[in-house]
Amino acid sequence: MTHFEVWAPDKTVKLRVLEGDREMERGDDGWWRLDVPAAGPGTDYAYILPDGDNGLPDPRSQWQPQGVHGPSRVYDQSAFAWTDSSWTGRQLPGAVLYELHIGTFTAAGTFDAAIARLDHLVSLGVDMVELLPVGSFNGEHNWGYDGVCWYAPHEAYGGPDGLKRFVDAAHARGLGVILDVVYNHFGPSGAYAPSFAPYLAASGSNPWGASVNLDGPQSDEVRRYIIDSVLMWLRDYHVDGLRLDAVHALVDHSAVNLLEQMAVEVSSLSVALGRPLSLIAESDLNDPRLITPREAGGLGLQGQWDDDVHHALHTLLTGERQGYYGDFGSLSCLQTVLEGAFFHAGTWSSFRKRRHGRPVNRSLIPGHRFVAYLQNHDQIGNRAIGDRISATLSPGLLKVGATLLLTSPFTPMLFMGEEWAASSPWQFFTSHPEPELAEAVQTGRRREFAAHGWASADVPDPQDPATFERSKLDWNELDKPGHADILDLYRKLIALRRGRADLSDPWLDKAEVWHGDQYVVMRRGQCAVAANLAPVPQTVSLRAVPSKVLLATEPGVVLQRDRVDLPPETAVVVAFR
Repeated sequence: MTHFEVWAPDKTVKLRVLEGDREMERGDDGWWRLDVPAAGPGTDYAYILPDGDNGLPDPRSQWQPQGVHGPSRVYDQSAFAWTDSSWTGRQLPGAVLYELHIGTFTAAGTFDAAIARLDHLVSLGVDMVELLPVGSFNGEHNWGYDGVCWYAPHEAYGGPDGLKRFVDAAHARGLGVILDVVYNHFGPSGAYAPSFAPYLAASGSNPWGASVNLDGPQSDEVRRYIIDSVLMWLRDYHVDGLRLDAVHALVDHSAVNLLEQMAVEVSSLSVALGRPLSLIAESDLNDPRLITPREAGGLGLQGQWDDDVHHALHTLLTGERQGYYGDFGSLSCLQTVLEGAFFHAGTWSSFRKRRHGRPVNRSLIPGHRFVAYLQNHDQIGNRAIGDRISATLSPGLLKVGATLLLTSPFTPMLFMGEEWAASSPWQFFTSHPEPELAEAVQTGRRREFAAHGWASADVPDPQDPATFERSKLDWNELDKPGHADILDLYRKLIALRRGRADLSDPWLDKAEVWHGDQYVVMRRGQCAVAANLAPVPQTVSLRAVPSKVLLATEPGVVLQRDRVDLPPETAVVVAFR
């Protein structure tokens, strides 16, 4: 027997199931309910609203086998045969993350195909896999940020059981799984939840769609809708954490912010499950209150993405200064972020034309709460041609960037293929079946980059299947020249980070950074990292006498008492005892 229920406080709802339409009973809480004994798992169903005869999918559908416009299907969360009963979880402190997109990680683009590559991640040394959004979206392939079914894994990837097989296989290999989730807007096609109830705010929008109703009339059930989705992924799919997309677009003036409410309920679930659960925010606010414990007046999330670290490294390595990169690019900027996480911390932002951010209390907030990266899906995919930095940087500078990231006090995250300098781009791709929407996406993308000087012909068509195919990783590259040596370095750096406690020590107030003419040194306890970004050799002061070289990105490094001779574009990690 299946219990059907849907929230529609101001409408009459019928249930279409087993080839018939059935009356439902309305409760005082605005929920419509009905038990159907014959409708077991695998039964298709839909809801009928007064303004149309076409059946609509369940806003809380857990399975959409015919796509976001088709009927929902009853799914039994308890039926899957898990094998991870001994799994005790993975915590964010000390972890190395690996971001991947299921559709382009492998040629087949499915959860099952991705399982076959998990051993590579184990050998690389990462601890947690972060999946780009897998909630059901319109079309076959997409980045995932246009999701409209916030409870149903995308069918083309393998659906609910496919995601469970992936998580189970990851846990069997000691890998945690973080899932990227989007609650700040609904995608442009297939978003039927607002047809049932006021899921959208009466006014307001963000760059991706109408604002979600988090603090207006009847918003309690909307908040419940989001938090129940959060708890479902963590509980029913056994994932170890969630990355919350663009939380600055969650407009909420309630006394208890949605994120704080979420943190409280997830902490309770963590206790009940007996394993750590992490909530990681993406935010452009540079506000450490997100990750400040609730006991200290913060919202209590476990981590947040730190774009300032990326911008400081990217601009210094590439020389790019356009757009929001304008304030970045100096060695003093890099020093600021390595010691304090944020560059804009109550300081002037020329891009925003205002003061931005808030300083981080370095003695209170550990660096592991900041997820840092040299590359990620946004910083690659939102470039006009989706080019990785390995397409333009010299191998030497690429290695320098990796060394600075993986020896920093932050939680480092890699983007799929970064570890072998993958040659494939990662471009913006969609597969909207509606011609009007497809044309709008094509035109909008080209107009956006035309404003930055790119010719329309140079901007890949998001709707062209070739754009999607180009973005898939080529796993045949791993052993080839120019790729194998980068992979070897990444493995050594991750192993060194794990083997030397000083290199994963998260406390920002213990980090000491200094710089000179095109070089930077980062003291990490009884270790130091020195990087020469110049195209010529340099002698760099270490301010103490090291005992040995732990790792060098190029041969020819020479220790001279309290100094080190560095070849061009080279980084070295030394120990003082």
